[in-house]
Amino acid sequence: MNNIVSTQVLIIGGGATGSGLARDLALRGVRCILVEKRDINAGASGGNHGLLHSGARYIASDPAAARECRDEGELIKRLAPQCVEDTGGLFVAVKGDDERYIADFADRCRRCDIDAIPVDPKEALEMEPSLSADTIAAFAVKDASIDPFKLSLDNLAQAGALGTRQLLHHEVVGFDRRGGRIETVRLRDQRRGVEVRVQAEQIVNASGAWAGSVAALAGARINMVYSQGSLIISQMRLGERVINRLRKAADADILVPAGTVSIFGTTSKRIDAPDDCRPTTAEIDAMIDDGMALIPSLAETRYIRAYAGVRPLVRAGGGSDDRAVSRGYSLLDHDADGLSNFTTITGGKLTTYRLMAEKTADLVCRRLGNTSPCRTAVDALPASSEAQYTEPGLTPKMWFKKKDASDLLLCECEMVPTSVFNEIVASLSTNGHRPGLREMGQRSRVGKGPCQGSFCSLRMAAHMYNEGMLSGSEGIGELKDFLNERWRGMQPLLWGPAVSQAELQEALHCGLLGLDVSETA
Repeated sequence: MNNIVSTQVLIIGGGATGSGLARDLALRGVRCILVEKRDINAGASGGNHGLLHSGARYIASDPAAARECRDEGELIKRLAPQCVEDTGGLFVAVKGDDERYIADFADRCRRCDIDAIPVDPKEALEMEPSLSADTIAAFAVKDASIDPFKLSLDNLAQAGALGTRQLLHHEVVGFDRRGGRIETVRLRDQRRGVEVRVQAEQIVNASGAWAGSVAALAGARINMVYSQGSLIISQMRLGERVINRLRKAADADILVPAGTVSIFGTTSKRIDAPDDCRPTTAEIDAMIDDGMALIPSLAETRYIRAYAGVRPLVRAGGGSDDRAVSRGYSLLDHDADGLSNFTTITGGKLTTYRLMAEKTADLVCRRLGNTSPCRTAVDALPASSEAQYTEPGLTPKMWFKKKDASDLLLCECEMVPTSVFNEIVASLSTNGHRPGLREMGQRSRVGKGPCQGSFCSLRMAAHMYNEGMLSGSEGIGELKDFLNERWRGMQPLLWGPAVSQAELQEALHCGLLGLDVSETA
């Protein structure tokens, strides 16, 4: 017999917007279930550069989005400081950049009420020595760095404390529609292979780049555009501030500090479907070649990982330039599709996730007859224990402070000990989730260091066997899944030291353990 559960609101999508919506509705007293076909931030919310926008990037292409980023960025800094490193930012032009754009920059910022303070090029070079000696203009702005995983996990933690239920690794496979309403949503539990049915008064499609395919299952249509953005992570931190190229938005013009590393990107490449998203060597090569004009040291930097996300853009007209499509959000009530209890929220930016959740919750609550006001613009987002271990440098401090010789390190690169691993496992199990290696990586720093899981993957799997979390051949599947994901990020960077690292990983996991051999061979 099929499992049937009921709720007031079903939220489809476990990215920042879906997580923020779960918290917003929970604070208004609405019962929710959040469903995600993979894990938290598996889409664009986990495939971005972690930039908390001042709005200055969009002053020319999308002033409305620029103002939204300005306001929401300041709110997040104030209400969720645990998720933010308030680095500040620089917009920097080098010889050959468009002098008209440079001359108009401050005025365009002023029209959007965005602070942009001129900085002498010599002073800019003292502030950020990695900048090119060909710097000709610079402006200081209020950009910052944000941890998207901590952000989503903190939102879900408070939502969960208020009664929201999460169903991870559950994919929407169909809707049972009668007249102008969806009566039941059919889910497939990908871990157990069973079907779960959810009866909800309102359904919200917050599935990002997959919003079009989810809507199609309900008989609705969204004109989605899939724009892939690829990024690379350096082994060392290359700057103290966010560094933007002072030009109209293009590829290879943002460097964002992220703890002990830096993230450089991004690109805009049209793809046919969000599941096709994958960084390529050609993209990375072109990005580094272009970026060297701004940051010359990019040519000699060691990179430990490449990754990509899909921008969920909604096109209103024609044209082929994806950067010209609005970075504003799209909130669709689907009345035109004959549906009175189905809503889609997509597009937008990570910086505007809270605003997107608020506007969506307002619409849903009107339909439910709930008059409670939004509280996320005034209430601080509580820091949660579930999210604390995504912070770079936290676990080494804790480990050295404890001085417990029995608390063995599982990940030496990021110094994640057994005690932290066990705490995350306990949190996952309490929330009804089955712990796995990839789930651990989403909620901690394991696998994110220079070895990209070469050694910690084996230690974690062995520990899980010792603790009875794995049995039989389950660990082989876990290792393959975890290492394949890390390999996706290493493959486009195979030059210099990265080649040696890849050969070591291949020798260890394929030559010694035979993980490349079929289990049925």
